[in-house]
Amino acid sequence: MVATKIIQRIFILGYVIIVGFFLFCGFALIVMAGLELWHGLWISEQASLRNRFDSILESIGLLTIAVAAFELGQTVLEEEVVRKAGMSAPTRVRRFLSRFLIVVVVSLSIECLVAVFQLMHKEPAFLPQAAMIGVAAAGLLIAWGYFLRQNILVEELEPEAMAVVKSEDHKVEQ
Repeated sequence: MVATKIIQRIFILGYVIIVGFFLFCGFALIVMAGLELWHGLWISEQASLRNRFDSILESIGLLTIAVAAFELGQTVLEEEVVRKAGMSAPTRVRRFLSRFLIVVVVSLSIECLVAVFQLMHKEPAFLPQAAMIGVAAAGLLIAWGYFLRQNILVEELEPEAMAVVKSEDHKVEQ
């Protein structure tokens, strides 16, 4: 029992460190996006409009990844540290995967748009590869929908587990 408690605390410490790294990386990406945006908007620089546009798009891409880093950090913090929830109930698994996949699908969709805008004028031959990012996002969205549908059927078999997971929500809301 004591060994299990010690190991659980080590895991929580590991999760807190991971959340810290996600937070640090998110802020670093925001700084990089700001620098890229400044580069794109700097008037006195002799850059073409196309280069400015690419810098602004790159800034959008960096901000998208920063949002993903923050969301993943927040998800790990809420699910693993605040709730101290193991992945034992289907509801917990669905909630964790849903939060993660929202970030991934939205990020991939935005990256697809950024890639299309960048490649449309520079390298049109690579547009099929950019389109595959969109196809991957759509595939994830379809698979996620299927998973949710199947998971709801499992949750109906365990109504008491659903009640326990919902009762944990007050920990995060505080």
